Amino acid sequence: MHKFYKFSPGIGIYLTVLVCLISRTSLANEIEVSFLSNLFSFALIKNHPCAVQLPKNFVASSSHTNNWAVLVDTSRFWFNYRHIANVLSVYRSVKRLGIPDSQILLMVADDMACNPRNPRPATVFNNANQHINVYGADVEVDYRGYEVTVENFVRLLTGRNENGTARSKRLLSDAGSNVLIYLTGHGGDGFLKFQDSEEITNQELADAIEQMWQKQRYNELFFMIDTCQAASMYEKFYSPNILAVASSLVGEDSLSHHVDPAIGVYIIDRYTYYALEFLEKVEVNSKKTMGEFVSKLL
Repeated sequence: MHKFYKFSPGIGIYLTVLVCLISRTSLANEIEVSFLSNLFSFALIKNHPCAVQLPKNFVASSSHTNNWAVLVDTSRFWFNYRHIANVLSVYRSVKRLGIPDSQILLMVADDMACNPRNPRPATVFNNANQHINVYGADVEVDYRGYEVTVENFVRLLTGRNENGTARSKRLLSDAGSNVLIYLTGHGGDGFLKFQDSEEITNQELADAIEQMWQKQRYNELFFMIDTCQAASMYEKFYSPNILAVASSLVGEDSLSHHVDPAIGVYIIDRYTYYALEFLEKVEVNSKKTMGEFVSKLL
């Protein structure tokens, strides 16, 4: 069965959490785990007014052995600068908190750092104060430009890579892997655009994730999406052990946060901005919990 959890809106952001439960009925009253030592084992704040009970076995599994991240920006063109900043910001955070580049698959549809309109070449900022260059000197982009396609994304998730695909472009997860999938771009009711030329539907995404489960490619999966009508992208999920969060409900837009006048475009989306505001305060071996992370987004 599927359980949906909806949170009241706050700071202009809407959050919906979907927990997919297959033959699971017991719920935990309190679960506390380290935010980093088991990055995607999800925790709650006891007695927090926004706390949600998760299936006990969902966070208590002993089979978790490693973490992976699939981070995808699906948008091209200068006016979509914020989407590149979104995905690079999440990339910076998960890498800083312990997931190595060898276990991060980064898909970036355009190169804003080298765009001739960029007044600060070789940089991408996620804040008008320009205190963090999220492009940095050590960004490893695995799929760039026209390599960012629906086909390549589905092949990446399912492991059905073409012959000759480099090891660095493969998701080599297994039954012990906790996997983060983060998507940002332009979407609508039941679809996400890739490159403004093709779309992936929520059914296609659900089927790809089911293939991951059947092929033992994840233990638990955290799905995070920042796009308009984002919650529609997980409406069709039917696989177990998934926690999904979205920047907007069906019928709602996902809003940008602020403009950098020097660049002339919005430079980050609101949902990702507040997520990063939390993550920037998390250090290695922190005791921060997923409950605190979720409450930050309300």
